[in-house]
Amino acid sequence: MTDDTPQQGPLDPGPLVDGDLELVLAQFLAGNPAEGLVPMYRFQMRHTADGARIGEIDLRVALTPALYQYGGNLGYYVEPDFRGRRYAARSVRLLFGLARAHGLDALWITCAPDNLASRRTCELVGGVLVDIVPLPRWAAAHEPGRKLTCRYRVDLMEADRQQQADR
Repeated sequence: MTDDTPQQGPLDPGPLVDGDLELVLAQFLAGNPAEGLVPMYRFQMRHTADGARIGEIDLRVALTPALYQYGGNLGYYVEPDFRGRRYAARSVRLLFGLARAHGLDALWITCAPDNLASRRTCELVGGVLVDIVPLPRWAAAHEPGRKLTCRYRVDLMEADRQQQADR
């Protein structure tokens, strides 16, 4: 499955701030369809008060069949000292508008079944577990020992409705 987005970027994401969290655009990669690479934004998660690096998050604004099945639109990492404060979930939510600006109506997030923190992040942002699939050997090579991946789908319209209800 591929997303035929009308605008492949880069777009100006504008300020992406949620309290003590700011996403700072570090890089935009245009992608290369011949090599199966899609356009991607790479952000640093920063603490607004002192600029401390909290982590990073990537947004892929298109999907190849392999990304749809095994990699998803989003990847994130939070530094150990900052875990437990929902920075990943807050960062994902900050990227909803940019995803919509690229014509996406849903985001896919994948994670290891035993990564409970990432699974909770998916749930917090409105993700619904679609299935758990076996990883092919080439995909599992990136994470030795991992044999399965959870596939979550975040419907952006439903996530917006949920955010409005939570306010």
